Amino acid sequence: MDVRSVIKRRLEELKLEQKDLAAAAGVTDSYISQLLARKKLPPAPERTDIYFKLGKFLRLPALKLSELAAHERTEELKKRLAISPAPLFKEVRELVLRKCDRGRVAEIRAIFERQPFGELERLVTQKLLDVVKRVAKEELESEDWLKRVAAVNRRSYEEMRVIVLEFLDSDVFSVSAENRIAFLDPLIDSWDIDLNNFGMEIVLNRRLASEHVKKLEFVEREVGASSREELGLKEFLGTPSMSADATASEIEFLGRLRFGGGRPTALYYYRELQNLRDPLSFREGGGRVRKRKAPRPKSGRR
Repeated sequence: MDVRSVIKRRLEELKLEQKDLAAAAGVTDSYISQLLARKKLPPAPERTDIYFKLGKFLRLPALKLSELAAHERTEELKKRLAISPAPLFKEVRELVLRKCDRGRVAEIRAIFERQPFGELERLVTQKLLDVVKRVAKEELESEDWLKRVAAVNRRSYEEMRVIVLEFLDSDVFSVSAENRIAFLDPLIDSWDIDLNNFGMEIVLNRRLASEHVKKLEFVEREVGASSREELGLKEFLGTPSMSADATASEIEFLGRLRFGGGRPTALYYYRELQNLRDPLSFREGGGRVRKRKAPRPKSGRR
């Protein structure tokens, strides 16, 4: 049983239509139709509020849909492990370079063009996505913010909510041209990077983000921390098929793990990430299973 079959069954039992469900979730009829037709993977539970809205409307147990979605996504990720990621969209690269500080853009472009999708390009694009995603997630429930972004993009409120949900579910390997136009372009005014320590400064659009400037830097580690303990994490982060959809907060959580004996492998971090996302791994005080959210990231890069 999966998310789609549960939703379809409840719609039949309650004698409701897809358009009623779309209205209750605040999304378009088309989005629900594609979800039920398996043309879209169910969005990640920790990045969206849609399962709460759908579950409430369909009178389902609170975590029913989110648990099924988490399981489906885990199975899909396993299938992706053997697949090499596609190169970054050319349009996204051009946008990233256009937003770069004018004094550094020629140097950054030369680095980007040495490889189809090299380490620096992945780093910069991922950090821009992380910052914009954080803004979108914080403002998801704000009708006023969504309407302002919708006006910029000449979309309806419902269309904009669908785009937000899909954007929050994207990663550096799957960001689409629509995501680029809808969020990266209007929300980011400019960015700059120090190539000596890879610290970044990202300037956001004052009209669409409450915090105007974001600074991301490396975090100083304790002198006594063993660097060998980080090798598995480095390998995990360097393997896109394992870590491509990991969020900044999830990576920060994994980076804080410490071990007294053996050395964890990349596979350990992959499994730990799945456990972190699995609502069945955590319980509330009364024994009821709940979904645990990864900690909010501080301004900084692991």
